[in-house]
Amino acid sequence: MPVIAKTAFLLILSNVFMTFAWYAHLKKLNDKTWIVAALISWGVAFFEYMIQVPANRIGHTELTLAQLKILQEVITLSVFLPFSIFYMGQPVKLDFVWAGFCILGAVYFIFRS
Repeated sequence: MPVIAKTAFLLILSNVFMTFAWYAHLKKLNDKTWIVAALISWGVAFFEYMIQVPANRIGHTELTLAQLKILQEVITLSVFLPFSIFYMGQPVKLDFVWAGFCILGAVYFIFRS
């Protein structure tokens, strides 16, 4: 499997954990104190780091640091958008499309040589 594919797969998986660690408590733990939400979020985030650190180490063997960071941000937003719409019930907005074009611009500029 190519390094970029392996890296992207691991980053997608880690971002699923990250997104739930950062935001799911807003929906599911509103009746709990913030410390309970934080401890549960940290528990979930542990798994995110266990996947994210190897992903970055693998990716850095062939990608520059800037390319790795932009790949991470694209994946983060690609995971966050369906999470916010389907899990959190946020409305779809045309601004998501325009923001997506901006992200594609960042990808273009960082990966062109």
